[in-house]
Amino acid sequence: MKKIFVLFSLVAFFCFAATTPSFAFAQEDETTETEQLEQEYTTTMADEVLDSPSFHQVLKEKFIEGGASWMAPLLLLLIMGLALVIERIIYLTMSKTNTQKLLKNVEEALNNGGVEAAKELCRNTRGPVATIFYQGLDHIDEGIESVEKSIVSLGGISMARLEKNMGWLNWIISSSPMVGFLGTAVGMVMAFDAIEAAGDISPTVVAGGMKVALLTTVFALIVALIVQFFYNYLGNKIESIVEDMENASIEFIDIMVKHLNSKK
Repeated sequence: MKKIFVLFSLVAFFCFAATTPSFAFAQEDETTETEQLEQEYTTTMADEVLDSPSFHQVLKEKFIEGGASWMAPLLLLLIMGLALVIERIIYLTMSKTNTQKLLKNVEEALNNGGVEAAKELCRNTRGPVATIFYQGLDHIDEGIESVEKSIVSLGGISMARLEKNMGWLNWIISSSPMVGFLGTAVGMVMAFDAIEAAGDISPTVVAGGMKVALLTTVFALIVALIVQFFYNYLGNKIESIVEDMENASIEFIDIMVKHLNSKK
């Protein structure tokens, strides 16, 4: 019985040893095929990425397909809006002043060199806040009420200068979608004219007019969104400058009162 058991064990061992290499070779073949498939898929995807046009190319193609009669006004509105935005950013950046430092320097100039020294300091400092301070110092001999009136008057003028051209930006924001909607209406009319001329309502007949309608609307909304973003940015910047101007004017009047009281 033991001999039979040993015999069966030897037969099972040799059978397992014989099948193991073939199984290993099968696994190696499957691994090689998988690697080849992965490599082919990666190469195909890379070729598709290289062949696919970039966003800039697609945008340019769609812009041309929209037609010059509608895309040219939208492009003009965009250029005009960006030019006004750049002008406002430069002006508002130059109008920004460190009001606390200026107030401290004006107070020191008043205490050490008098009104003329403070006026010279404001004259050499850029920005509407320094201009308002100069206007107040110029009326200091007429009393504190005259100083306050001059500051309020010049403050209103300075605010108007800060908001210059903002109305034009608002007009561009509202006009761009109107141009797009007009192009949409015209594109729809073109589509119905094509249907009438062909006597057929197939997609090929109406595709041209519908494409003009949709592309005009898309680009009009893009122009409006771009200008709207900068309009909000400039509005926040103007509010910040005006708030600094108002707070600085109040502190400046306190300095003027203190200076006038010290002279009595």
